[in-house]
Amino acid sequence: MSKNRFLIAVLALSACLPAFAGAPDNDHDQIDVAAACKLLPNHAQLQWALSGAQSQSNGGFGLNMWGTVVNRDGIVCAVAFTGANRGSQWPGSRVISAQKANTANAFSLPALALSTANLYSAVQPGGSLYGLQASNPVSTHVAYRGDPSDYGKANDPMIGGRIGGVNVFGGGLALYNSKGELIGAIGVSGDSSCADHNIAWRTRHALKLDYVPAGVSGDPTRPDNIVYDITNAPDLALGVSAKGWGHPTCSTAATTIAAGLPAIP
Repeated sequence: MSKNRFLIAVLALSACLPAFAGAPDNDHDQIDVAAACKLLPNHAQLQWALSGAQSQSNGGFGLNMWGTVVNRDGIVCAVAFTGANRGSQWPGSRVISAQKANTANAFSLPALALSTANLYSAVQPGGSLYGLQASNPVSTHVAYRGDPSDYGKANDPMIGGRIGGVNVFGGGLALYNSKGELIGAIGVSGDSSCADHNIAWRTRHALKLDYVPAGVSGDPTRPDNIVYDITNAPDLALGVSAKGWGHPTCSTAATTIAAGLPAIP
């Protein structure tokens, strides 16, 4: 390429840069968050319900929690934490909570709910959903954009973005309103995965969004509850779930608590 042609190419590229610089911030500037999230809990409601659930005995370590709510399109509507500040709970659990919410929403249907806990065994080698955990990657742009000092507040930078991600251990639950409509999902993270499930369940119950139609747990009163049916199998490093939807145990307390979680309405 001649020197003149090279200069022309550089100038043409430079002329395009302002257009890229002024482009919308992913989908953040295009989403009407109020309209997209009108059926779901706001930040204050999520924080209240999450704090109430975390304060109970959940069979874990009693750690502070992150919680995220997404709508049916996977758009983040609210993010909250239970501690004094954003550093009072595992920083990495903020995105994990959003990932769990996205998973429960993405793989639940109007007539069938799947919790993230239900997916653990199914995605193991030989499972019916093996490979699922590698699909739908997290949007790192949505996850880490903005000022970290706003994380967990009413203006958390994830709000209005599609977070994506798949998580396959306890803590994510679909949200069904009193009309039985699937309106999104909640994800919580910050403790053991079994405690996370119990906290998510109690949070959803407090929000009165647990009108779950059906699930795979085998308990019609708790359709998408965590299932503890994994047993060791000879010559296999992984245990085998009798129903195919099992989750590893974390503690005797967490297992007992799960069996007595509030029944659906």
